[in-house]
Formats: sequence, C-alpha cells, structure tokens
Amino acid sequence: MKYIEPHAHMVSRTTEDYERMALAGCEAVCEPAFWAGYDRCSADGFHDYFSQLTRYEPRRAARFGLIHFCWLGLNSKEAEDLTLAGEVLALLPEFIDQPNVLGIGEIGLNKNSRNELRVLEMQVDFAARHHQLILVHTPHLEDKWKGTRLILDVLKNDQRLRPERILIDHVEEHTVGMVLDSGMWAGMTLYPETKCTPARAIDMLETYGREKLWMNSACDWGVSDPLAVPKAALEMRKRGHPPGAIERVLFDNPKKFLRQSGKFTL
Repeated sequence: MKYIEPHAHMVSRTTEDYERMALAGCEAVCEPAFWAGYDRCSADGFHDYFSQLTRYEPRRAARFGLIHFCWLGLNSKEAEDLTLAGEVLALLPEFIDQPNVLGIGEIGLNKNSRNELRVLEMQVDFAARHHQLILVHTPHLEDKWKGTRLILDVLKNDQRLRPERILIDHVEEHTVGMVLDSGMWAGMTLYPETKCTPARAIDMLETYGREKLWMNSACDWGVSDPLAVPKAALEMRKRGHPPGAIERVLFDNPKKFLRQSGKFTL
C-alpha cells in the first residue's frame, strides 16, 4: 500500500533504509530539521545541516524513486542559547525558497523553559511573516501536557496564523484532544519503546476519527523504525479497517496537509 512518511530524520539513517521504505510503498519522505545527535556550537554547523537537507538528501532519496522534502528551523533541544538562535534564524532566508522546503519545523518545546518559549515565538513570527506551514515538536518528558498547552497558547495568540496550516506532532492520549479541538492537525509518532505504539495510535484513530490525523516514524538516532508506518497499516488491517480507510490516514491525510505549502507534489 502506498504511503507518505511525513516525519523522518533520514540524515541519521543508512541508504538501505531508503531502499526498504521504497519497497514498502513509500512515495515521499519529509524530514524536519532536528538535533544532530549532539548540540551544535555554531551557526556554521546549522548552515551545513540545512545545505544537507536541501541539496544532498533529495539526491540520496531519488536513487530509490523517493521524493524528499524537508522543514527548516532550530529544534527545541538547542534553543537555550538565544544568541545562537538569532544567528540560526538569520540563515533561514537563504534556504526557505529551496524547492523541497515545506515550512518551518520542527520547532517547539523540550523542557518548557523560558528560552525555549522565546525561540518558539521567534520562529512562529518568521513563519507568519513568510507565510510558511509550521510543524511543532511537543516534549517527550512527563510534562508533555503542559508543553502542549504552552505551544497552543503561543500559536492561538498570533492572529496571522491559520490553524489548519499547523501540525502538532508527538501527540498522545492526553494531548490529542486539545490539539484537534484547536483546529490544528495532530501527528502520532510510532516508536518501538517510547512515544506511541501502533496499537495506541489506532486506538486514538478509533476514538477521535480520521480527520486531521497522521502517523509518522520520526526515525532518528535513537531506537526507532523507518518502517513503523507500514507496520501500523498492517495492524489496522488486522483490526478490520478497510483498505480505503488505511490509505486515507497513511497517504491522503499527509498529502492534504502538505499540499498547502505549494511545493508538495507527487
């Protein structure tokens, strides 16, 4: 079954992972800017990273017939240094018009600190001024609910933003409702050990319906699975979900959201 992988950190994955995803039916992969496995100490490191996302990774994916898109921004794990944050944001105009850039992401909160919140506001302002889609990271710590609430408050208070152009990722059972109630999209991240299992994600689909929800692997440096999305499709089939309903969640939903960027084409 065809699907879109809407959130995968492919710079941390081997070329074999691209091949496996293509064999499983993936047609496009979207890579939000994130942590490099260590904290970068200068804007030059981010410049090289943004160049990798916009120039090198699309060629690596294309070898297997996959279209590679990306998001740009400063991730929340490296958002404590306000001076560095300003330098990184100053790089964005150089890259934002590249043909595979979908918007600003993943931005958000990690420890819900004052500086993280300030950098979030700075990047939301950039996205609003440049009419960009936004992809938001919510904390993986025990205060995910608080972090999600803070993020929603920032986004709702900016009257320039349209909620249907924002996706809040890594939702769980206690946060998915508030995100959908806001009119924004919600992403369910499938991890083998943390975040959300396929069974839990399907429970949420069965509880909240299929509107404005997608599933992603967010595969990165940690224990994660680039085939988590097609494995979730298999679990949906076992539960009796018809093929059309599965394709709607795995393919149609991400396509509907991402096409708002104007650059997402298959």
